[in-house]
Amino acid sequence: MDVIYWLIPSMIFVGVVLVSLLIMGVKSGQYEDLEGEGQRILFDEDDEEFKP
Repeated sequence: MDVIYWLIPSMIFVGVVLVSLLIMGVKSGQYEDLEGEGQRILFDEDDEEFKP
């Protein structure tokens, strides 16, 4: 029973930390361009610089 008294507050703390990290990520614009990374991997821009 003593474990419950320790476990519930610690899980609430972890939940608050994770929600705050999610809010910070959304506010910083990390999730704005979800398709850009998938499109960028298809096109290799480095090859144009090293052509002889």
